[in-house]
Amino acid sequence: MKRFVWRLQRVLDVKAKQEQIKRAELFKITEKLAETRRTLLRRQRILRRIIAEIAENQPQQRLGQQEFFLKYSTATDEQIRRLKDSISELECRQKKKMTELINVRRFKESLEKLRAEVKRRFIKEQEKLEQKVLDEGATVSFVRKAEQARR
Repeated sequence: MKRFVWRLQRVLDVKAKQEQIKRAELFKITEKLAETRRTLLRRQRILRRIIAEIAENQPQQRLGQQEFFLKYSTATDEQIRRLKDSISELECRQKKKMTELINVRRFKESLEKLRAEVKRRFIKEQEKLEQKVLDEGATVSFVRKAEQARR
Protein backbone atom coordinates (compact mmCIF):
# COMPACT_ATOMS: atom_id res chain seq x y z
CA MET A 1 0.00 0.00 0.00
CA LYS A 2 1.24 3.46 -0.91
CA ARG A 3 2.19 5.85 1.87
CA PHE A 4 -0.15 8.81 2.39
CA VAL A 5 1.49 12.12 1.45
CA TRP A 6 -0.39 15.39 1.79
CA ARG A 7 0.99 18.39 -0.08
CA LEU A 8 -0.36 20.90 2.45
CA GLN A 9 1.35 19.25 5.44
CA ARG A 10 3.98 21.99 5.62
CA VAL A 11 1.25 24.65 5.77
CA LEU A 12 -0.40 22.75 8.61
CA ASP A 13 2.94 22.50 10.44
CA VAL A 14 3.53 26.24 10.02
CA LYS A 15 0.06 27.04 11.34
CA ALA A 16 0.59 24.76 14.35
CA LYS A 17 3.86 26.57 15.09
CA GLN A 18 2.13 29.94 14.69
CA GLU A 19 -0.56 28.83 17.12
CA GLN A 20 2.09 27.90 19.71
CA ILE A 21 3.81 31.27 19.28
CA LYS A 22 0.54 33.21 19.55
CA ARG A 23 -0.41 31.21 22.63
CA ALA A 24 2.94 31.99 24.27
CA GLU A 25 2.57 35.70 23.44
CA LEU A 26 -0.95 35.73 24.86
CA PHE A 27 0.30 34.02 28.02
CA LYS A 28 3.02 36.67 28.48
CA ILE A 29 0.53 39.50 28.02
CA THR A 30 -1.89 37.87 30.45
CA GLU A 31 0.86 37.47 33.05
CA LYS A 32 1.89 41.12 32.63
CA LEU A 33 -1.75 42.20 32.93
CA ALA A 34 -2.22 40.19 36.13
CA GLU A 35 0.96 41.66 37.63
CA THR A 36 -0.13 45.20 36.76
CA ARG A 37 -3.55 44.60 38.31
CA ARG A 38 -1.93 43.25 41.48
CA THR A 39 0.28 46.34 41.67
CA LEU A 40 -2.74 48.62 41.22
CA LEU A 41 -4.72 46.81 43.90
CA ARG A 42 -1.73 46.91 46.26
CA ARG A 43 -1.35 50.68 45.84
CA GLN A 44 -5.08 51.27 46.29
CA ARG A 45 -5.10 49.11 49.42
CA ILE A 46 -2.16 51.08 50.86
CA LEU A 47 -3.97 54.36 50.19
CA ARG A 48 -7.14 53.12 51.86
CA ARG A 49 -5.15 51.95 54.86
CA ILE A 50 -3.38 55.32 55.17
CA ILE A 51 -6.68 57.19 54.90
CA ALA A 52 -8.24 54.94 57.55
CA GLU A 53 -5.25 55.49 59.88
CA ILE A 54 -5.47 59.26 59.41
CA ALA A 55 -9.22 59.20 60.13
CA GLU A 56 -8.63 57.37 63.41
CA ASN A 57 -6.17 59.96 64.78
CA GLN A 58 -6.95 62.95 66.99
CA PRO A 59 -7.89 66.20 65.19
CA GLN A 60 -4.55 67.93 66.02
CA GLN A 61 -2.49 65.05 64.64
CA ARG A 62 -4.87 64.49 61.76
CA LEU A 63 -4.38 67.96 60.24
CA GLY A 64 -0.62 67.55 59.84
CA GLN A 65 -0.99 64.04 58.45
CA GLN A 66 -3.74 65.13 56.06
CA GLU A 67 -1.58 67.99 54.80
CA PHE A 68 1.35 65.61 54.23
CA PHE A 69 -0.94 63.04 52.59
CA LEU A 70 -2.53 65.60 50.25
CA LYS A 71 0.89 67.01 49.34
CA TYR A 72 2.10 63.63 48.06
CA SER A 73 -1.21 62.21 46.89
CA THR A 74 -0.87 63.77 43.42
CA ALA A 75 2.19 61.61 42.75
CA THR A 76 0.34 58.54 43.96
CA ASP A 77 -2.71 59.47 41.87
CA GLU A 78 -0.46 59.84 38.83
CA GLN A 79 1.03 56.39 39.43
CA ILE A 80 -2.44 54.88 39.78
CA ARG A 81 -3.58 56.63 36.59
CA ARG A 82 -0.54 55.25 34.72
CA LEU A 83 -1.28 51.75 36.04
CA LYS A 84 -4.90 52.02 34.87
CA ASP A 85 -3.74 53.21 31.45
CA SER A 86 -1.29 50.33 31.30
CA ILE A 87 -4.04 47.87 32.24
CA SER A 88 -6.37 49.15 29.51
CA GLU A 89 -3.54 49.00 26.94
CA LEU A 90 -2.65 45.46 28.01
CA GLU A 91 -6.32 44.41 27.83
CA CYS A 92 -6.48 45.79 24.29
CA ARG A 93 -3.32 43.87 23.31
CA GLN A 94 -4.73 40.75 24.98
CA LYS A 95 -7.95 40.97 22.96
CA LYS A 96 -5.96 41.48 19.76
CA LYS A 97 -3.77 38.45 20.50
CA MET A 98 -6.83 36.35 21.34
CA THR A 99 -8.36 37.29 18.00
CA GLU A 100 -5.14 36.40 16.19
CA LEU A 101 -4.91 33.10 18.06
CA ILE A 102 -8.53 32.23 17.26
CA ASN A 103 -7.98 32.98 13.56
CA VAL A 104 -4.83 30.84 13.39
CA ARG A 105 -6.55 28.04 15.32
CA ARG A 106 -9.58 28.07 13.00
CA PHE A 107 -7.35 27.96 9.92
CA LYS A 108 -5.32 25.11 11.42
CA GLU A 109 -8.45 23.17 12.39
CA SER A 110 -9.89 23.56 8.89
CA LEU A 111 -6.61 22.24 7.45
CA GLU A 112 -6.74 19.30 9.87
CA LYS A 113 -10.30 18.51 8.78
CA LEU A 114 -9.27 18.77 5.14
CA ARG A 115 -6.29 16.48 5.77
CA ALA A 116 -8.50 13.93 7.52
CA GLU A 117 -10.96 13.98 4.63
CA VAL A 118 -8.20 13.61 2.02
CA LYS A 119 -6.62 10.79 4.01
CA ARG A 120 -9.99 9.03 4.33
CA ARG A 121 -10.48 9.28 0.56
CA PHE A 122 -6.90 8.08 -0.05
CA ILE A 123 -7.42 5.03 2.15
CA LYS A 124 -10.75 4.29 0.48
CA GLU A 125 -9.13 4.55 -2.97
CA GLN A 126 -6.23 2.33 -1.89
CA GLU A 127 -8.69 -0.26 -0.56
CA LYS A 128 -10.55 -0.19 -3.89
CA LEU A 129 -7.30 -0.70 -5.80
CA GLU A 130 -6.29 -3.50 -3.47
CA GLN A 131 -9.68 -5.15 -3.89
CA LYS A 132 -9.40 -4.78 -7.67
CA VAL A 133 -5.98 -6.49 -7.64
CA LEU A 134 -7.36 -9.30 -5.45
CA ASP A 135 -10.39 -9.71 -7.74
CA GLU A 136 -8.15 -9.87 -10.82
CA GLY A 137 -5.94 -12.44 -9.09
CA ALA A 138 -8.98 -14.52 -8.17
CA THR A 139 -10.34 -14.28 -11.73
CA VAL A 140 -7.00 -15.34 -13.25
CA SER A 141 -6.75 -18.20 -10.75
CA PHE A 142 -10.31 -19.32 -11.53
CA VAL A 143 -9.68 -19.18 -15.30
CA ARG A 144 -6.48 -21.22 -14.95
CA LYS A 145 -8.21 -23.87 -12.86
CA ALA A 146 -11.06 -24.02 -15.33
CA GLU A 147 -8.58 -24.29 -18.21
CA GLN A 148 -6.72 -27.11 -16.45
CA ALA A 149 -9.98 -28.92 -15.73
CA ARG A 150 -10.89 -28.85 -19.44
CA ARG A 151 -7.66 -30.45 -20.52
